[in-house]
Amino acid sequence: MTPTETPDVLAPARLGPLKLRNRVIKAATYEGLSHKSLVTQDLVDFHVAYARGGVGMTTVAYLAVAKEGRTDRHQIHWTDAAMPGLRVLTDAVHAEGAAVSAQIGHGGPVANPKGNGAPALSPSRHFHATTISWAQEASIDDLRRITEAHAEAARRAVDAGFDAVEVHLGHNYLASSFLSPKVNHRTDRYGGSLENRARFAREIMRAVHDAVGGRIAVIAKMNMDDGVPGGFWLDEAIPVTQWLEKDGTVDALEMTAGSSLLNPMYLFKGDAPLDDFSAIMPQPIKLGVKLVGKRFLRSYPYRDAYLLEDARQIRAAVKLPMILLGGITDKPAMDLAMREGFEYVAMARSLLREPDLVNRISKDATTPSLCIHCNKCMPTNFTGTRCVLVDLGTTRRETWGKPAGYVA
Repeated sequence: MTPTETPDVLAPARLGPLKLRNRVIKAATYEGLSHKSLVTQDLVDFHVAYARGGVGMTTVAYLAVAKEGRTDRHQIHWTDAAMPGLRVLTDAVHAEGAAVSAQIGHGGPVANPKGNGAPALSPSRHFHATTISWAQEASIDDLRRITEAHAEAARRAVDAGFDAVEVHLGHNYLASSFLSPKVNHRTDRYGGSLENRARFAREIMRAVHDAVGGRIAVIAKMNMDDGVPGGFWLDEAIPVTQWLEKDGTVDALEMTAGSSLLNPMYLFKGDAPLDDFSAIMPQPIKLGVKLVGKRFLRSYPYRDAYLLEDARQIRAAVKLPMILLGGITDKPAMDLAMREGFEYVAMARSLLREPDLVNRISKDATTPSLCIHCNKCMPTNFTGTRCVLVDLGTTRRETWGKPAGYVA
C-alpha cells in the first residue's frame, strides 16, 4: 500500500505479528458475565456473537493483573483456575474466524476495595465518591509488583491463546491516574514532571513487550483527555505517545478519553442514564446518585467519530498504527477513519445493539446503525452487558454462578 492509498476497512490487515480478517475491532466493554473470577458460558457466547457477526477482533474486558485491581468482585484476574476457561473462550472465537484480545490493567483508584477485600491504590491518597472510601498511596514496591503482574498477565494471555493484549492506560485506572496531575501529587520519581508521571506507564509497556516477545500484538489504550479541569490533556498526551513510539513497546495505539474516577460520561457522549444507574445501586450510593448524580454523570452531545478531532493530532505526531475509537457506527465513519490515516476502527455500543452489524455492512455499505446512544447499556454490566432495546432482562442465563455455567 502506498502512502496515498486509503485502505479498505473490510479487507485483511496486519496488526504487529497478527493477521486480521478486517480492520474492525470490538472495543472492550466490561461484560459482567464472569463469576467468581472464572469464565462462564455466557461470557464465551458474548464474544462468539461478535466473532460470528464479522469483526476482525473482539476484546475481552477487563482482565485485572492483580486481585486488588479489580473493579468488580467477579472480574477475572490471571489465576491458574481462570486459564482453562480463557482457553475455551479463545478457541471458540478462533473457530468463527476472528482474533481475540485481552484487555489487561489495574483499576487503581477505580478498583472496588469492598469486593476485593483490599484497599484501592492510587498515586496519591484519593477519596473515591462512588465507593465512599479512600484509595491509599501506592508504594514503590507496589509499583514494581504491579509492573511484573502486567508482564505475567501478558505471558498468560499468550498461553491462553489470545492474539493480542490491550494494556489499559486510560480512564484514570492506575497507570492513567499516574499520568494525571489531577490525581498524582507525588514528589518522587513517579510524580511532578510529565516525564516522571509517564514513567510507570512506560515501565508497564516495556514489561509487557518483553514478556510477549513478539508472539502476539501489543496495544496501548491511552487517554487524550481526562475530561476534568487540571487533568491529563492532549498537550501532554502527544509527547507520551511519542515516547511510547520511541520505546518500541507498542504495535498500535487506541486513544480514548474520560475518567471513570471523575467524569465517566465524557468518553461516551449522548444521554446520561441517571435513573437506570440509581435503580441498580445499593444504598447509600443510590441516594448519592439521586442527589448529585448530575454533577458526576454529565450529558455530552453525541456525534459520529467524536474523538477524531483530538485523535488526528496524535495521528500527526506519531507513525505508530492507530485505532480510532468513539462514535464509529457505520461504513461512512469507518471510511472516514481510513481517509484520516487510521489503520483500524473500534466499535462498542453499536455492536451491543447489533452484533452482526459488520457482516451486514459488508453486504450493504449503506446499512445504518440502530444504536441511539441512550447509554442505557452502561448500567447493565451489573447484570450482563446488553442493549436494553434488544433485551430488557439479562444476558446471564439461569446457569450463571452455578457449576453448570462455568467452562473449563
